[in-house]
This record gives sequence, structure tokens and C-alpha cells, in this order.
Amino acid sequence: MTTLCLDFGNTRLKAALFSDGELKEVFVLEDDAVQSLQQLIAQHKPQASILSSVVNHDAAIEEILMNSTQFHKLSNSSKLAFTIPVGKPETVGTDRLAIAAAAVHLFPKQNNLVIALGSCITYNFINKDHQLIGGSISPGTEMRLKALQHFTAKLPLVKADWNVPLIGYDTVTNIQSGVVLGMTKEMDGIIEEYAKRFGNFNAVLTGGDIPYFEPHLKSRIFADPHLIFKGLYAISQQNNAS
Repeated sequence: MTTLCLDFGNTRLKAALFSDGELKEVFVLEDDAVQSLQQLIAQHKPQASILSSVVNHDAAIEEILMNSTQFHKLSNSSKLAFTIPVGKPETVGTDRLAIAAAAVHLFPKQNNLVIALGSCITYNFINKDHQLIGGSISPGTEMRLKALQHFTAKLPLVKADWNVPLIGYDTVTNIQSGVVLGMTKEMDGIIEEYAKRFGNFNAVLTGGDIPYFEPHLKSRIFADPHLIFKGLYAISQQNNAS
């Protein structure tokens, strides 16, 4: 069975194809997501689909998926392999639900801190009782780089890099050092605080910006750039079961 998993985030609209539980391919949809999606479905003919969206997407996308596949739209009312014992579970983003589902699926009955590097950094803690108890949110890489340009008169917009010096030697490397190494120390510090409170747990890093930070992190961490898709597939299996 082929399943199409869609992740519509603030930066990119992405899709992944699973065949009999195995991740086969990941795609980035073009600006015209409707046409890209139609082409994707025509080529690969998925039987099932699931959508996680944190943006205002074209309503035609859901119609296409419903007409072409066994479709599920992820929400806090979906069947999930974990509970959300927080004050307002309906406010938890679907991307975070998918991440939590992946953690429970891959590391059951364990404490898991999943750090997702996207437009924002989200820290998502799922305890050994399979409860998503919360976490934290801070600005992501691109957001920090753009903010330095936007809120100053002369600083340029700089691209992130993994190979950055501790002591910057010009404006570009000063910014790269501040953002990349600053975020690295933030992540290491938060992981350390969780370790003090919970002892042993899995620290999992996901998202497209992994290569910038993984070489610098001192914490032992499991990196998987496609974790959200694995969570979406697990949720799809649970909600699209015939």
C-alpha cells in the first residue's frame, strides 16, 4: 500500500511517499501546490494520504486528496498513540503532533525530547507514559538571520553554515557564529536541564537545518531529518485503517 504524507509548514510544502511502511521518496512541492500534487498523485497513485498543515493552504488540495485517496487530515481529534494532558490541547500544532507520534512509534515507553528545526525551534517532550506534556518554542535559524538584517541599519542577510568559527573575523562570520553557535548552546543547555529533571531520555533532532548544528552539539543526540513523515505515516495507519 502506498501512502502520501504531506507536511505544510511555514517555510516549505513537503511530501513523502511510503510503500508498505518504508519511506521511498521526499518531495518539495512547487509554489503551485495544487498542480504539483495532481502530478504526484497521477504518477505514484497512492491509496491513502494524510495532511499536516500549519498554514492557510488552498482548499482544493483537500478535495483532490479526498477524491483520489483514503484521506485523513491531522488534528487534535485524530486517533493518536499518546495523550495531550495540557490546558488547551487544540492549540498544539499538527507538526508537533506528528513529531510526538514518531517518538512514540520509534521509542515506545521511553522519555523523548524531540527538537525540531524549522521556521521555529520547537522542543517537544513525550514522557514514558506516552504523554505529550509540552515543551518550548524559540526563533529558528532563518528567522534569527532575517531579524538581524531587518532590525538593524547595516547588517546584511547572511546564510547559515556549519563551518563557523567561535571568534568571527568579519561581519558575516560574526553573525554566523552568533546564530549557529548560539542556537547550539541553547539546545545543549535545554537538553541538560531536561536531563537534570528526568534522567535518561532520548534527545532527537529533526528538520532541514540539522547539518548546521549536529557537528557542534555536545549532547548525545539521534538525528532524523524525516521524523515528521514517519509520525504522519504512523498516524495515517491508525486513522485510515479499514
